[in-house]
Parts: sequence; structure tokens; C-alpha cells
Amino acid sequence: QVQLVESGGGLVQAGGSLRLSCAASGRTFSNYAMGWFRQAPGKAREFVAVINRSGGYTDYSDSVKGRFTISRENAKNTVFLQMSSLKPDDTAVYYCAAKWWTYLPRQPHEYDYWGQGTQVTVSS
Repeated sequence: QVQLVESGGGLVQAGGSLRLSCAASGRTFSNYAMGWFRQAPGKAREFVAVINRSGGYTDYSDSVKGRFTISRENAKNTVFLQMSSLKPDDTAVYYCAAKWWTYLPRQPHEYDYWGQGTQVTVSS
């Protein structure tokens, strides 16, 4: 089992920044690709970003590319999502997720473990 706990969400004005963190425990963190997803009310959960096990490769959705940065510190069992130039459309609950060994998974069903989510609200 892997336990994931997100933090860092909150209310921010459009154009502002937030940094989300996801702390993992339970298994060897460096064996898992880590992803961030988000879900707005009435919408399906959507892919935001993913980072491979070593942190050397990343992938982003087109909607956040150039504004968000995913990173990880394996020594601290933590993955981050730095969000800049935030827009009201970025408002959602943000989830981190872990996938055993797989390179850069983008689909929610591919992931093995999920956190409880953290709310991000961007006001206009």
C-alpha cells in the first residue's frame, strides 16, 4: 500500500501561483511514476502532469504546459506541482496518484493509488 497526502491548495487570484505537495509513505517511492490530476464540479477527472520514477522525464496536458511544473524529491518521498499564471479554469480538486514502475501514464485508470485531493480555487 502507498498512502498519499496532498497539501498546498487554497484560494488565489488569477495570475497568481501555488505550489502543491504530495507526501507518500508505505512503499519505495522511487519505484512509482507520480501524476497529478484534477476534477472540477460536474466534470471528469483530467490529467494534469506526470513525472517518471527518477524525475528525469515529465509530461503535461496542453492546458497547463508552460504554466505548471511537476518535480519530485525521492529522498523526501514527495512530488510537487508548481502552478503559475493561474486561471479561473484551473479551479478544481487536485489529486496526486502513484503508478508502479510505468513510464509516464496519463490515464486515471492506470494508477494504483490516489490521495484525498486538495482544493484549488482561482478567482477572477
